[in-house]
Parts: sequence; C-alpha cells; structure tokens
Amino acid sequence: MRALPGLRTAVTGTVPETPARPLAEVVAERTPRALTGLEEFDRVLGGGLVAGQVVLLAGEPGVGKSTLVAAVAHRMATRSPSGVVLYVSGEESVEQISVRARRTGCVAPGVLVADTTDLGALLGHVEAHAPALLVVDSVQAIASSSVEGRAGGMSQVQEVTSVLVRLAKSRRLPLLLIGQSTRENAVAGPRALEHMVDTVLVFEGDKHTSLRMLRAVKNRYGPADEVVCFEQTDDGLREVPDPSSLFRSARDSPVPGTAVAVSVDGRRAVPAEVQALVAATASPNPRRGVTGLDASRVAMLLAVTEREVGAKLDRDVFVATVGGARLSDPATDLAVCLAVASAASEVPMPPDIAVIGEVALSGDIRPVGHLPKRVAEAARIGYRRVLVPPGSSVQLRVPPGLTVVELPHLSRALDSLSARRTQRGPRALSPAPARRGGVRGETPS
Repeated sequence: MRALPGLRTAVTGTVPETPARPLAEVVAERTPRALTGLEEFDRVLGGGLVAGQVVLLAGEPGVGKSTLVAAVAHRMATRSPSGVVLYVSGEESVEQISVRARRTGCVAPGVLVADTTDLGALLGHVEAHAPALLVVDSVQAIASSSVEGRAGGMSQVQEVTSVLVRLAKSRRLPLLLIGQSTRENAVAGPRALEHMVDTVLVFEGDKHTSLRMLRAVKNRYGPADEVVCFEQTDDGLREVPDPSSLFRSARDSPVPGTAVAVSVDGRRAVPAEVQALVAATASPNPRRGVTGLDASRVAMLLAVTEREVGAKLDRDVFVATVGGARLSDPATDLAVCLAVASAASEVPMPPDIAVIGEVALSGDIRPVGHLPKRVAEAARIGYRRVLVPPGSSVQLRVPPGLTVVELPHLSRALDSLSARRTQRGPRALSPAPARRGGVRGETPS
C-alpha cells in the first residue's frame, strides 16, 4: 500500500466487510418506531422515534423548547416499558426543572433529571440508568474535559455531538438535543452539527402570540417538510391538531378589506386571512405597512392592483395576516390583491369565498401547487366557493356543495367587486353555468 505524493492515505483499498449489492435486490424493511405519546410531535417526526435516532431541536431562547421536551419526556416515561427517561440539563438546576415540570404537570415518576455540564458525568448517568430516551438541554452547554476551548465553542460542540451520536447509535438510544438558534432562526453553531444528526426540528413562535410551530427541516426517517402547531398556555404547550381556526377571524358579518387564502405550509393546507386597510393621508408619501407577508412582494401586488383598478392608491396602505401567521406562499397573492381592492372600494368579500392563485406582473392568475389539497381543505371547513387559476378543473375532484370559479386574470375578480359595489347582491362573484364536474367559470356580475 503506497500513498501518492502529498497524501497520507494509500490509494489501494482493503477487503470490505459487506459487499456491494444490486439496488434492485435490496429489500427495504419497515423501520420500527416508538410513539412518544405527544401526537403532533410524533407526526412531525414521521410516526415516532426510531431506535438510535438523534433529533436536534432548535429555537430562539424563550420560545418553549424546554417545555416541549419536558412534555415529550413525561409522555415517553408513561408509555415506555422501561419507564426511564433521562433529562440532563446544562443550563438549569434540578430545582428549576422541577418548578416548570410541576407547573405543566410533567412529573412522571420515570423521568430522572440531572444538572451537569461535563460530558463524562453525562455518560456516567446514561450507563447507570440505561434510559429509553435521553434528553440533553442544551448541546452548547456541555463540554468535554478532553478538548480545549469553552463550552459552546466550535470544537466543543463538534466533539460533544460526535460522542453523543456514537452513544445513541451503539445503544440504539433515541436522543433529543436542544440547540439555540440565531436571529435568522437558523441552528446556532457549526454547520456540521446539522449534518451529524438524523433530524432537525425548528421551534418557531412570536413572543407576542401564543402560537408555536414545530417544523422539520431535515429528517432521515420521515418527511422533511412537515409542520405542526402548538399553543403556549399557562399550563404548558397544548397540541393544535386542526389549526384552521387560528389564522382566521370570527365575525357575524363580512367587513371590507379581508380575504381568505389557503396556504400550504410543509405538507399541510391552512386557511389564512389577509387583512388590508386603506386610509386617507395628508402626507405626499403614503405609508406602506406589511406584517406577516413579504414586503417586497406586497409592493409588487399593490402596483399590479393599482394598474388593474385604473386608479392610484395615494393613501396609506397596511396589509397584515391574522393570528401571527407568516405567509410566503405565492398562492396568497390573489387574496392580497382582493383584500386591498376591497378595502379601497369599501366592498366586503362574501364570507363563503376562499381564494387561491399567484398573480403575475401582467395580472394573469397563475397555477399553484397542491391545488386539490387546498380546495379540499376549504370545503372541509365550510367554504362554498373557491376562486382558482384557470385550467384547474382537470386536476380537481370537487366535493358536493362546493363551487369552483376559474379566474384567468385579476381584472375579472376586480370587476366582480365593482359590480358588487353597485348591485350589493348576495353573490359577488356569480359563476357561469357549470362546464363539468361541478367546476364553473367566472363571469363578472
């Protein structure tokens, strides 16, 4: 065995322990999973924890990461045959953990807690108790005495994570690592940290609202685009299996400046209300305020709406979402345009209409992905009419009682609002006779 000049490793190989096999002959076996008992947490993982799976849970300080893993530990200790879950904290004392656990009701007898920042002591706890689940809060707070540098430094984080990953794989022990995130909601620390673990979950939330969203951004054992919702309460986190009511307002009668879009976040279709306010101003430079949406895209949609309306919006315009929703889905474009036009004309959209569509600079309404899923969700929660891009009928199976209106251009929807302003009829967007399959084409009333 001889290495090439400048290299330390020989170019001649050794006999492999496992020979390579044709891919067509490899039979995939179903991966057994252990349910934690927290259904939404199991869902974002893809159906539960796999033996030896290493999960990194990241999030901003104070968002509720420790509360979430405490709930997982409590449920896991209740369900696990061994009944032992080891919770090691390098940031809080056992007394602080106990106070939070009693407040949230996560006090299963099988949950063992320890406070240490030494990696050797952590490994000693694992050997002494042989837990069914190990929780480390947080990976940046643990340090190895064999490596120089402070806890949380690049060398320490890589060494601690490497040792814990090898421990989890050798013992087939599920491992939950808590990590901090940056202001951009990215995992703090070296990028290699995300590559070393099997699953990366990001816990998101606004401190001013109770909504919390758990998002999978990497998952070797399940979908990497799943998202679930929790609600922060005084008693801990409450699962929200159906978040359809979180991002919509409940009102007895429609008001101008609102439109409901059906956005897709991850693998889930979620209706979300877009609100707009157009107010008079004496300033020569009207204000533009955007919350929950991309400001540059809203500015583009305002320009397209101005052109199609044929009048300049020389007033203050504010556009926002409801319930702290953050919408980046292009399918919400049509809802933004209609909400602004509704606010400017003081004509409310009918309460039984949901809108779906991307709006181009030309004003054309373009197709969007996951349209059957969006339409099915709108029908499930009670909407009677859905505005969609043209040509959607070929991919839709329209549920009974639902009318789908195809709109080729933004001007068609705005014309219907203008007609509603003069007629104030019960149907703002009157569809033409059905073409087939319950799908109708829209004509301005």
